[in-house]
Amino acid sequence: MPRTEVVVPYLEPLALPTAVDIPEVTLDVPRAQIPSYVPLVVPPSDLQSPDGVKAETKTETKQPPSLTIPVINFDMPMPTTEVVMAATYAAVTAVSVTTLAQPLFDKIKQKLQKFLQKKIDKWKKKRAESGSTT
Repeated sequence: MPRTEVVVPYLEPLALPTAVDIPEVTLDVPRAQIPSYVPLVVPPSDLQSPDGVKAETKTETKQPPSLTIPVINFDMPMPTTEVVMAATYAAVTAVSVTTLAQPLFDKIKQKLQKFLQKKIDKWKKKRAESGSTT
């Protein structure tokens, strides 16, 4: 094969425009708030106190409130605060529900009585008509 020569024409240098000056943007390294917790240490189930050490026991019991009647020297036990609060809530709830629900039940009762009375009157009328013809 014969060799062919490739002739590249001479090019004039190109006139390129000057580059636009773009300022550098610096980004901070992202930071994350990672949740953390204090680890809960659970003692083993077979944990025992060392020899010669007595365990502390709390035997403090709260005495229920009482009212002393001075003339007859009688201590009358009083209910605790929790019992009084529970009874108060129950009483207020019962009274409010009864007060609000009573008009509703009266209206339903009245309509039901009218409905049943109409049915009974119609039944009596049919019975009277059928009894008079036979």
